[in-house]
Amino acid sequence: MTHKNRFQAVCIICSAGGHLTEALAATKDLKVPRYFVTFDQPHVHSVLKGEEVYFIQDPHQKLHLHFKNMFQAFMLFIRKRPKIVITTGAGIAVTLCLLVKLTGGKLIFIETGARVTSPSVTGRILYRFSDLFIIQWEPLMRYYPKAIYGGVML
Repeated sequence: MTHKNRFQAVCIICSAGGHLTEALAATKDLKVPRYFVTFDQPHVHSVLKGEEVYFIQDPHQKLHLHFKNMFQAFMLFIRKRPKIVITTGAGIAVTLCLLVKLTGGKLIFIETGARVTSPSVTGRILYRFSDLFIIQWEPLMRYYPKAIYGGVML
């Protein structure tokens, strides 16, 4: 039997605003195939022009939208089977990240630079599941003692 060792693209999932800007900055020198998962906003089409992009629902604190996000994330997971995920948050990323971890994948979380002195909700959820957790501000070390301080990206 022949074994094909095919590399899968890195999944980059994040909200469409500043989180996307940070994700682009963090992955600009990535030398492997990648694709983005975010929510549909007019500016995203121009910012990610030429990139492989998938859109899912932004749950933004609405219960019924969380269920829609979960369903869409699950369907995308079945379709793409990501093994490596990089995320800058926010809530849009939680379901897909947990699915990847439950199936043995790797998760890299970069806490948003907007969180200087207190952790984000998404960061608090995904910290314990992350294989690599990066913070941009040193005061966050008290919340994330195993994090890596990477400095401010933007």
